[in-house]
Amino acid sequence: MKLATLKDRTRDGRLVVVSKDLTRCTEVGHIARTLQAALDDWAHVAPRLAEVAEGLEHGAQPESRFHEHDAASPLPRSYQWADGSAYVNHVELVRKARGAEMPETFWTDPLMYQGGSDAFLGPRDPIRFPDGADATWGIDMEGEVAVIVDDVPMGATIDQAREAIRLVMLVNDISLRGLIPAELAKGFGFFQSKPSSAFSPVAVTPDELGDAWDGGKLHLPLLVDYNGKAFGKANAGVDMTFDFPQLIAHAARTRPLGAGAIIGSGTVSNKLDGGPGKPIDQGGVGYSCIAEIRTIETIDDGKPSTPFMKFGDTVRIEMKDAAGHSIFGAIEQKVEKMAR
Repeated sequence: MKLATLKDRTRDGRLVVVSKDLTRCTEVGHIARTLQAALDDWAHVAPRLAEVAEGLEHGAQPESRFHEHDAASPLPRSYQWADGSAYVNHVELVRKARGAEMPETFWTDPLMYQGGSDAFLGPRDPIRFPDGADATWGIDMEGEVAVIVDDVPMGATIDQAREAIRLVMLVNDISLRGLIPAELAKGFGFFQSKPSSAFSPVAVTPDELGDAWDGGKLHLPLLVDYNGKAFGKANAGVDMTFDFPQLIAHAARTRPLGAGAIIGSGTVSNKLDGGPGKPIDQGGVGYSCIAEIRTIETIDDGKPSTPFMKFGDTVRIEMKDAAGHSIFGAIEQKVEKMAR
């Protein structure tokens, strides 16, 4: 089952069921007006939505054309957005580039931060910042996978965490690299350096992913294009040190998670043949963020040569199935100057 939220005059949009090929949708306001409402009563609502989804595939439901540009993030706002850093290879590279040792605990205890969840960007919304921000703030994209969970009790086991996964989607976790060092130096974590994230036009139930979903990892390449050129195709199921059930259980160790909480994977990153991934044009899998290629340039050459995003730059993040069909639709965003 594939679900999306269409923009309207409300903060939370309206829920629709989307066809498998992402071309058609049908309104389901009589079942649940918003995705959050569906998640709040998932046990009763999900079977009804699944019936609608089946009817949509067979032409038995009223339908309209689905346009990704009309979609908000599946949850335009959420009670909880917690982002992990499950690809420890990425963390190791970033620390190595600045000459910092990585604690051994990073391999056994997940990193996680609590992001701003009150105003997510739509998947085709521009990324807007004030004049001059592109020169000093270090604007970066981060291609990730995320899951939406049902209620998770405090102290949940790995099995309980796995059973709580309801939907899967993609993320552009926008980061401001130029602001991160000073902010972390305060010892209180990210805030200004982590602006609003954007999620894919469609969120899907795990059964839609077939063999690519093993219950905890999504074994498909995450395709990142930057200014119209292939930038990354790292496989999200490779080198993921902590899978989603582990991340969810970590988040729920000292608190319950409410239905609709979003847990992110962190930047998808592969480490091949004992070394960092090479650029795509050199036969490698490339990168899911600019910071990673800059760390490799620093390690190899003593300084980075790839600039962060400037006004006018565009990023596209997508994932395709084995037949080459888009699963979640595409996040496609342009960096723009904010109007005064």
